[in-house]
Amino acid sequence: QVQLVESGGGLVQPGGSLRLSCKASGITFSLNAMGWYRQAPGKERELVAIIYSGFSTNYADSVKGRFTISRDNAVNTVYLQMNSLKAEDTAVYYCNTRGWGREFWGQGTQVTVSS
Repeated sequence: QVQLVESGGGLVQPGGSLRLSCKASGITFSLNAMGWYRQAPGKERELVAIIYSGFSTNYADSVKGRFTISRDNAVNTVYLQMNSLKAEDTAVYYCNTRGWGREFWGQGTQVTVSS
């Protein structure tokens, strides 16, 4: 059974930082691409960042230079370091992976950027 458990969300002021974590189980973590998505109220879910098994990464244009995705295969965890946060980064952030022809999602963690 695949499980993705996110943590690290919260309320932060504009310009602040947060680090999200997603611990995975039920997959061969080191072989899987891992992604972070987000969904703001009234908007579609969008890809924020992805890290592949070979550690290459891709980012949405809106977060380039501010967010960093990383992974620690020893503890089956993917991270999203978010710096210089803006109000428009407010959303529920979801961890994602794929396997056996399916997509798997975590429960989501709320990030609110507000003064």
